[in-house]
Amino acid sequence: MTAHPTRPADDPPRYEIRLRGRLDPRWATWFDGMTLTTADDGTTALRGPVTDQAALHGLLQKVRDLGLPLLSVTSLDADQSRATT
Repeated sequence: MTAHPTRPADDPPRYEIRLRGRLDPRWATWFDGMTLTTADDGTTALRGPVTDQAALHGLLQKVRDLGLPLLSVTSLDADQSRATT
């Protein structure tokens, strides 16, 4: 396994999950402490570290349970590595 150049090997990767609809910041606790940001276009972005694929799937199940449309799932670390290579 290759270590990521922009973060220590033991730090979990960071993701952004974008949803159509607005969530109040109090939902951050339910989403394992991820940062919630609402945009003027009516979307919400959840950003933060995700320990592994099982945790990512757990977050996506919570999105499904809320009934909000999922717009995208982006690995933020992958974007940074492309920018630096």
